[in-house]
Amino acid sequence: MDAQSYTAALADLRGVRDEIKKARATLARLETQRDKQIGLLAGHDKAKAERIAPAAGLSLAEIVALVPALAPDGLAADTPEKAPALGAASAAPDQPGDGTNLLAAEAPGAVAPAMNTPAQKTAPAQATPADAQTRHTAAQPSAGMPAEQGAPRTLPSIPDGAAGQGWFTHTANLLSQRPNFTQQARSTVFLDTDTGVLVHRSQTHRLSLGAGTAAEILTAVFHTVPEGVERIYITAGDPWHRDADRYPYLRDAVTAWLNAPTPGWRTDTGRGRDRMAGHFVHARHPVGRYQRENADSHVEIRSVGEWFDADGDDPHIVRDAFVLLWQALRRHWSDAVVMGSPSQTGRDLWTRTIPQRGQYAEGYPVLSEELRGLLHATAGQGRTELITPPQVPDQLPQLVEYDRTFAYAKHTWKSPVGTPRRVTAAAFAAWSEKEQMRALYGCGHWQVRVTVPGTWQHVGLLPAPGERAWHYPSTPGTTFTTWAGGPEIHTALANPITPWKVEILDGILWEDGKPLDDWAKKLKETWTNLTAQAHFQGASQQSRAAHLASRAVRAILLYGIGSFAQRPRMVTGTTPRTLERDVPPDAEIIGFDDEQITWQKPTGFSRDPNAHPEWAAAIWSGARAALLTQRHRDDNTYAGALHTPPGSVIAFRTDALYLTQPEPWPYHHQPGDYLLKGHLASPVTAPTTEEELLTLRDAGRAALAQTAGEA
Repeated sequence: MDAQSYTAALADLRGVRDEIKKARATLARLETQRDKQIGLLAGHDKAKAERIAPAAGLSLAEIVALVPALAPDGLAADTPEKAPALGAASAAPDQPGDGTNLLAAEAPGAVAPAMNTPAQKTAPAQATPADAQTRHTAAQPSAGMPAEQGAPRTLPSIPDGAAGQGWFTHTANLLSQRPNFTQQARSTVFLDTDTGVLVHRSQTHRLSLGAGTAAEILTAVFHTVPEGVERIYITAGDPWHRDADRYPYLRDAVTAWLNAPTPGWRTDTGRGRDRMAGHFVHARHPVGRYQRENADSHVEIRSVGEWFDADGDDPHIVRDAFVLLWQALRRHWSDAVVMGSPSQTGRDLWTRTIPQRGQYAEGYPVLSEELRGLLHATAGQGRTELITPPQVPDQLPQLVEYDRTFAYAKHTWKSPVGTPRRVTAAAFAAWSEKEQMRALYGCGHWQVRVTVPGTWQHVGLLPAPGERAWHYPSTPGTTFTTWAGGPEIHTALANPITPWKVEILDGILWEDGKPLDDWAKKLKETWTNLTAQAHFQGASQQSRAAHLASRAVRAILLYGIGSFAQRPRMVTGTTPRTLERDVPPDAEIIGFDDEQITWQKPTGFSRDPNAHPEWAAAIWSGARAALLTQRHRDDNTYAGALHTPPGSVIAFRTDALYLTQPEPWPYHHQPGDYLLKGHLASPVTAPTTEEELLTLRDAGRAALAQTAGEA
């Protein structure tokens, strides 16, 4: 095979790869449709797994796994409801050790104590026995929860003995420390690529951008503005999407745009303290990093959508928003600098709140790589779940959206610090009930075996590993093994309806500390001040700028917390087509053209001194728990999904809750309060896909805004 044939064959192979991507997407959609149909069939009182299995092309066991209520009599002994319970008194394992070397589903557990529940007057009315039987039969995985399909993925466990104990330490010579330098500001311009309007300081220019390639943007900007511009914010136009129709996925279009030829420029390789190098490929908010050939001139092209939704605002308002943001931050941090992204800004500001005296004056140590990897695999972020018929009516009487205002800011007051310790099932069982409750109230991450109560008629409480993501089992009698944070475990044991059975298999327990409290308080005060400016500002342009600035503060906290999680890194690179053999052997080719090949490969965890996934995990767990139940002390009442009637919850989306009826929950403009965000007062068809839900969400927001305007 000659070189030309080899190149042609590679192109054909990549075409096959793209076809496989499309086929997999189609297959996933069909499997979702099939499983939804199985759920509908299971609602029939004479439904039998033996008849459904051949019609679905599945085995009897697969049907029973999807719909436990369809288990034939001969398999009844294998269902969760009739499986023997494993409690603290279970027989010891045959092999030596503490039992953690067994499979998590088989390991003996220690039953956690039931806790005091909120006042029963706040709990929703329970369904009648007839309703309970109906829901038990019909509660199936929905099309909106694909993670429940197929075999669940296996979550990692801590090894037994000395190997596992070796995880409970910190990475040597790696600490989060207060910086001893002043962050330098970057000269920034704001560009609308639809209109060509460029704003630089107080000056406005109109550019001709041609097709909107990176090369044309760089040429036009640097022809108009003097040398020294280091950051170009795109406020509208999304130029990286202009050829999206030519690619099967947006990410492919973005990759091609970032890596197109830029005469006179090359991909940036970083400089000085700034280790950010190479392009960042993101479907909607990419970052292009470029450096002049034979010169020390660096520039970023970024999307302002990382900070807030500009929603058609012209570049002048966007620039005013960044100026207001900087001024507001300077009231709390004299050396504050608005960096390229909210996550960079958030972490930089946090490091400047690290105490200069006291226990952690030398810095906060970083966990071992093993514990960071465990938290990465077992601590999810926001809860995203769509509940579809037959679990909810086909026709919804209304659709109401509640959104928790600045939600994560409410859960930063307590975070795990210090050297963590392991709590095995045997150790937990040996504690007094008071010690057990104190541990579960503390900063911990627990491996548990959970059983849904036989009378349960509401949404799921704890995340379980699905095939591709997390889901929330709610079928009565279901038993599953998972990891969860202390706030969620507490909710399962002290919810307003009935306690769940939770068996502790293993756990990680830290001291309680406040490493984020000062940082979060300053951001909350900044957010409050900007929100007040937006509300009371007379000039509409300044009011809008203040609103956008307040949204930017939210992004700083939200993405700052996310950056502590420090996911394993994925590096993107390019190699000339003439040197194809130099593509790293473990890299995945994600794009190519006549001149170069674009690839990406995982590089594991970097030596990031600010990697604290334990903080992100604790906040995310608290936020998910607050979606279920949250106390308002001043009003002596509760809010959340568990304080609604069974069957009225339609969806969860990170901080938002979608219901079939309004709720009288208090709203005082405080972080964590439930804000009424949208309301469709007329009956609507229940959404069965995320796209349908988002369409209804937008319609509900528009309807509520119109109602408020008329009032």
